[in-house]
Amino acid sequence: MELPTAIQPEQPYTVLAPMQDVTDLAFMNTIGELGAPDWFVTEYFRVYATSRLEPHIKASITENTSGRPVFAQIIGESLPDIRRTIDDLLDLPIAGIDLNMGCPAPKVYKKNVGGGLLRDVSKIDEILGLMREAIPGLFTVKMRIGFDSTAPFEAVLDLLIKHRVDLLSLHGRTVKELYRGTVHYDFIKKAVDRLHCPVIANGEITSARKAEEVLMQTGSSGVMIGRSAIRNPWIFRQCRELFSGKSDYFRPTLSDVRAYVDQLWEITGNGNIPEQNHVSKMKKYLNFIGQGVDAEGDFLKTVRRTLSHTDMMQVCDRFMLQDGKDKLAFRDEPYEGVLARPNHEGRTDKEGCHL
Repeated sequence: MELPTAIQPEQPYTVLAPMQDVTDLAFMNTIGELGAPDWFVTEYFRVYATSRLEPHIKASITENTSGRPVFAQIIGESLPDIRRTIDDLLDLPIAGIDLNMGCPAPKVYKKNVGGGLLRDVSKIDEILGLMREAIPGLFTVKMRIGFDSTAPFEAVLDLLIKHRVDLLSLHGRTVKELYRGTVHYDFIKKAVDRLHCPVIANGEITSARKAEEVLMQTGSSGVMIGRSAIRNPWIFRQCRELFSGKSDYFRPTLSDVRAYVDQLWEITGNGNIPEQNHVSKMKKYLNFIGQGVDAEGDFLKTVRRTLSHTDMMQVCDRFMLQDGKDKLAFRDEPYEGVLARPNHEGRTDKEGCHL
């Protein structure tokens, strides 16, 4: 089985990382309008004795209007339930099935799923064997370089070879490192050199130029981008333009960002959500967007204190539109020192997985 054809067939792949409670149907379609990746990966389907495919995740596959392929991701460790879930997923128009071996949320890895699997190489062997047997098409894995150390890394790579995994998306940190500190791109290069399948690099790919640097450093077949695509939904378009040799690739203005905020407000409301809850949900996105609005971080400090839709949008207008700000270019990289969640490193979202 061949991987999906890239939008620009000769270029490295670009992939939107799966993020629980973020990469739903509405967000995928919004990204698709502003500059789609080559493919998407769903939020993870939980697999356990009584699990069933969550309807809202199914919708991100069956109702996706982006025109790009969607891989279905699962998380779990029960072999019979994994097989049952695979059978159910094969009835959907998916590009392939992905196993989550990277989620670093404690409430997840304590159940020995997600990143917790990296503590048990024999269990990984069983799961990969079952999945390869059960999946007639593309079988992919997303993982980290270890749990609390990189000691089992080589053994896990051997298992990916043994079970003929079709693609690996590799975040260059251990589970315990969460999203802190240096990304170990050298381990991604080790995987590229060792594996027979393509490897997608993941971790702190904050801009198109950073993507280009990581590709050069690792030799990977593409990049997977998560949180930076929340901040900058044009990043996949920028990657394609930069990869094609355009130095004047598209750069949004703060006016474009302000319009994106309105789109997010529309897609995150379901008609029944109370305004205060809706505002709180929006702050999850604005936490990342705000990293590129002003160097002092005043936008984030101010918008976090808003309680109503009107107040929130007035703050957005003040920092993105007034006094000629609308024509200013939105930064490719986050401003140094402007943090998405200061003093909340390691906090999980309501679905139990980190953003």
